[in-house]
Amino acid sequence: MKTLLKCLICGASVFTVPLVAAQTAAQSYPDKPIRLIAPSSAGGPVDVIARIVAQGWAEVLGQQIVIDNRAGAAGLIGAEMVAKAAPDGYTLLLGFSGPLVIVPQINVATPYDPLKDFAPISLAASAPYVLLVHPGVAAKTVKELVAMAKAQPGKLNFASGGTGVGIHMAGELFNLAAGVRITHVPYKGAGPGMTALLGGEVDMMFNGLSSALPHVKTGKLRALAVGGDKRSPLMPDLPTVAESGYQFNTSGWYGPLAPKDTPRAIIAKLHSTLVKALSAPPIRSRLTDIAVEVIGSTPQEYANRLREEMAVWGKVVAAAGLKGKQVN
Repeated sequence: MKTLLKCLICGASVFTVPLVAAQTAAQSYPDKPIRLIAPSSAGGPVDVIARIVAQGWAEVLGQQIVIDNRAGAAGLIGAEMVAKAAPDGYTLLLGFSGPLVIVPQINVATPYDPLKDFAPISLAASAPYVLLVHPGVAAKTVKELVAMAKAQPGKLNFASGGTGVGIHMAGELFNLAAGVRITHVPYKGAGPGMTALLGGEVDMMFNGLSSALPHVKTGKLRALAVGGDKRSPLMPDLPTVAESGYQFNTSGWYGPLAPKDTPRAIIAKLHSTLVKALSAPPIRSRLTDIAVEVIGSTPQEYANRLREEMAVWGKVVAAAGLKGKQVN
């Protein structure tokens, strides 16, 4: 009996020591700068949102958060870096639909499982995409654009930040919903895609309203419709996609994740501090000013969102014939 009792005590110690170590690590965390991977080029909506969120989050955490832009493969490169990083809370990913729920269903060789290789922290923000055309395109409304596309199948083209990212899939949704064939031209990030649109290399593009607004105001681009279920207060005269006669959602969502096996105590600390940062008026105001809505969630709600969106986008990928296509 004494031997059995001694073994039970030893066994309990085996489980207690790692738990205490994890709790101790969480108490001192973070004691050095955190790297937040933004899997996009500088200047795109992912980058802009990452920088605003990181600033407020860093103030609450009391530690610097450094943005590391890793564009390429529709976000896959940056996401893979985080999936394979040490699970210590010092390398995080600002996730969005491209690398988490779309690219894995296009690229059969995706080197990570979005549902198993990440620990969701919280959804942070959502932002509508806006349908933009170069001023050289005669269409002034969505219906006029559709009429042009139907009259010249395959002649019009649209830019994106890479095959499989949200703004690419918005274009594919547009093709399916309107029954048109507008050719996709992928770029290495939303920023280069926008540059191409401004230069007239492509005819149209879906992009974040925050990135598009300055160019729309100066007349360098024309906005035809905004995604989401309501008009943007920044452009109240611009109709929604639904008001233009087409029923599909063109909004993006964003939220940080950590590598799997990151201690729960660290995830909890990251979650609580992020929620606090997002509730601060200065951060909410900065995001609202660029038409980004603060949403927030629990880690479990974020995980559920990933599963739900994988089912939705899986159907779009199949309908658009994108399975097995190369992402860039």
